[in-house]
Amino acid sequence: MRLTLLSLFLFVGCATTSASTGEAAGKPAAGETKAAVTPEVPRKLFDRLGGKGAIEAVIDDFLGRVAGDESINSGFAVGHVPRLRQRLVELVCAASGGPCTYSGRDMTTVHAGMKITGAQFDSLVGHLVATLDKFKVPAGEKGELLGLLGPMRSSIVEEP
Repeated sequence: MRLTLLSLFLFVGCATTSASTGEAAGKPAAGETKAAVTPEVPRKLFDRLGGKGAIEAVIDDFLGRVAGDESINSGFAVGHVPRLRQRLVELVCAASGGPCTYSGRDMTTVHAGMKITGAQFDSLVGHLVATLDKFKVPAGEKGELLGLLGPMRSSIVEEP
Protein backbone atom coordinates (compact mmCIF):
# COMPACT_ATOMS: atom_id res chain seq x y z
CA MET A 1 0.00 0.00 0.00
CA ARG A 2 1.36 3.35 -0.88
CA LEU A 3 1.32 5.83 1.92
CA THR A 4 1.27 9.47 1.13
CA LEU A 5 3.00 11.63 3.67
CA LEU A 6 2.31 15.31 3.85
CA SER A 7 5.48 17.30 4.33
CA LEU A 8 5.01 20.50 6.21
CA PHE A 9 7.66 23.15 5.82
CA LEU A 10 7.49 26.16 8.08
CA PHE A 11 9.34 29.20 6.95
CA VAL A 12 10.07 31.72 9.59
CA GLY A 13 10.51 35.17 8.21
CA CYS A 14 11.88 38.06 10.02
CA ALA A 15 11.54 41.53 8.63
CA THR A 16 12.77 44.50 10.54
CA THR A 17 12.27 48.15 10.06
CA SER A 18 14.67 50.63 11.51
CA ALA A 19 12.54 53.18 13.31
CA SER A 20 15.42 55.59 13.53
CA THR A 21 16.08 55.72 9.81
CA GLY A 22 12.68 54.73 8.44
CA GLU A 23 14.34 52.35 5.99
CA ALA A 24 12.35 49.58 4.34
CA ALA A 25 11.82 46.30 6.09
CA GLY A 26 14.62 43.81 5.61
CA LYS A 27 17.21 46.46 4.73
CA PRO A 28 19.73 47.24 7.46
CA ALA A 29 20.18 50.79 8.63
CA ALA A 30 23.59 52.43 8.32
CA GLY A 31 26.05 50.71 10.64
CA GLU A 32 23.76 47.69 11.24
CA THR A 33 24.24 44.22 9.89
CA LYS A 34 21.43 41.95 8.87
CA ALA A 35 21.46 38.52 10.52
CA ALA A 36 20.75 35.62 8.21
CA VAL A 37 17.43 33.96 8.92
CA THR A 38 17.31 30.26 8.21
CA PRO A 39 13.91 28.65 7.77
CA GLU A 40 13.24 26.02 10.39
CA VAL A 41 12.19 22.73 8.81
CA PRO A 42 10.48 20.30 11.18
CA ARG A 43 12.15 16.93 11.62
CA LYS A 44 10.48 13.96 9.99
CA LEU A 45 8.40 11.68 12.19
CA PHE A 46 10.98 8.96 11.43
CA ASP A 47 13.67 11.05 13.15
CA ARG A 48 11.41 12.06 16.03
CA LEU A 49 10.63 8.39 16.65
CA GLY A 50 14.35 7.69 16.96
CA GLY A 51 15.16 6.26 13.52
CA LYS A 52 15.19 2.72 12.24
CA GLY A 53 16.70 1.17 15.36
CA ALA A 54 13.91 2.56 17.53
CA ILE A 55 11.28 1.43 15.02
CA GLU A 56 12.76 -2.09 15.06
CA ALA A 57 12.61 -2.16 18.86
CA VAL A 58 8.98 -1.05 18.80
CA ILE A 59 8.06 -3.68 16.19
CA ASP A 60 9.82 -6.42 18.19
CA ASP A 61 7.90 -5.54 21.35
CA PHE A 62 4.65 -5.18 19.40
CA LEU A 63 5.05 -8.60 17.76
CA GLY A 64 5.72 -10.15 21.16
CA ARG A 65 2.46 -8.72 22.44
CA VAL A 66 0.55 -9.92 19.38
CA ALA A 67 2.07 -13.41 19.68
CA GLY A 68 0.77 -13.61 23.25
CA ASP A 69 -2.77 -12.61 22.31
CA GLU A 70 -4.64 -15.74 21.23
CA SER A 71 -7.64 -13.71 20.09
CA ILE A 72 -5.62 -12.26 17.20
CA ASN A 73 -2.42 -14.27 16.71
CA SER A 74 -4.08 -17.12 14.79
CA GLY A 75 -3.94 -14.99 11.65
CA PHE A 76 -0.17 -14.83 11.70
CA ALA A 77 1.68 -17.91 10.49
CA VAL A 78 4.60 -18.57 12.83
CA GLY A 79 6.91 -19.50 9.94
CA HIS A 80 6.55 -16.02 8.47
CA VAL A 81 7.33 -13.95 11.57
CA PRO A 82 10.75 -12.77 10.29
CA ARG A 83 9.18 -11.63 7.03
CA LEU A 84 6.25 -10.03 8.88
CA ARG A 85 8.72 -8.21 11.12
CA GLN A 86 10.68 -6.93 8.13
CA ARG A 87 7.53 -5.71 6.35
CA LEU A 88 6.25 -3.95 9.48
CA VAL A 89 9.60 -2.21 9.97
CA GLU A 90 9.58 -1.14 6.31
CA LEU A 91 5.98 0.04 6.56
CA VAL A 92 6.49 2.18 9.66
CA CYS A 93 9.86 3.45 8.43
CA ALA A 94 8.46 4.50 5.02
CA ALA A 95 5.21 5.88 6.45
CA SER A 96 7.10 8.05 8.92
CA GLY A 97 9.33 9.59 6.26
CA GLY A 98 12.34 7.35 6.71
CA PRO A 99 14.65 6.02 4.00
CA CYS A 100 12.94 2.61 3.74
CA THR A 101 10.82 1.30 0.91
CA TYR A 102 7.86 -0.93 1.72
CA SER A 103 8.41 -4.09 -0.32
CA GLY A 104 5.22 -5.91 0.66
CA ARG A 105 1.93 -6.22 -1.12
CA ASP A 106 -0.97 -3.84 -0.57
CA MET A 107 -2.97 -4.30 2.62
CA THR A 108 -6.11 -5.60 0.87
CA THR A 109 -4.19 -8.37 -0.91
CA VAL A 110 -2.13 -9.32 2.15
CA HIS A 111 -5.17 -9.66 4.41
CA ALA A 112 -7.67 -11.13 1.92
CA GLY A 113 -9.38 -14.19 3.33
CA MET A 114 -7.99 -13.74 6.83
CA LYS A 115 -11.43 -12.67 8.07
CA ILE A 116 -9.97 -10.11 10.44
CA THR A 117 -12.69 -8.50 12.53
CA GLY A 118 -12.93 -4.94 13.74
CA ALA A 119 -12.41 -6.19 17.30
CA GLN A 120 -9.20 -7.98 16.29
CA PHE A 121 -7.94 -4.89 14.51
CA ASP A 122 -8.75 -2.76 17.55
CA SER A 123 -6.85 -5.22 19.78
CA LEU A 124 -3.87 -4.98 17.45
CA VAL A 125 -3.96 -1.19 17.70
CA GLY A 126 -4.22 -1.51 21.48
CA HIS A 127 -1.02 -3.56 21.49
CA LEU A 128 0.71 -0.95 19.34
CA VAL A 129 -0.41 1.83 21.69
CA ALA A 130 0.83 -0.15 24.71
CA THR A 131 4.19 -0.63 23.00
CA LEU A 132 4.46 3.05 22.14
CA ASP A 133 3.62 3.89 25.75
CA LYS A 134 6.28 1.46 26.99
CA PHE A 135 8.87 3.29 24.89
CA LYS A 136 7.54 6.64 26.11
CA VAL A 137 6.73 7.91 22.61
CA PRO A 138 5.33 11.44 23.07
CA ALA A 139 1.61 11.90 22.48
CA GLY A 140 2.12 14.03 19.36
CA GLU A 141 4.32 11.46 17.63
CA LYS A 142 2.09 8.60 18.77
CA GLY A 143 -0.98 10.35 17.35
CA GLU A 144 0.82 11.15 14.12
CA LEU A 145 1.93 7.54 13.63
CA LEU A 146 -1.50 6.13 14.46
CA GLY A 147 -3.00 8.67 12.05
CA LEU A 148 -0.79 7.30 9.28
CA LEU A 149 -1.59 3.66 10.01
CA GLY A 150 -5.26 3.97 11.01
CA PRO A 151 -6.63 4.42 7.47
CA MET A 152 -5.41 0.89 6.68
CA ARG A 153 -8.27 -0.48 8.76
CA SER A 154 -10.69 -0.52 5.83
CA SER A 155 -8.18 -2.56 3.78
CA ILE A 156 -7.59 -5.10 6.56
CA VAL A 157 -10.95 -5.68 8.30
CA GLU A 158 -13.27 -8.03 6.39
CA GLU A 159 -16.39 -8.06 8.52
CA PRO A 160 -19.62 -6.90 6.81
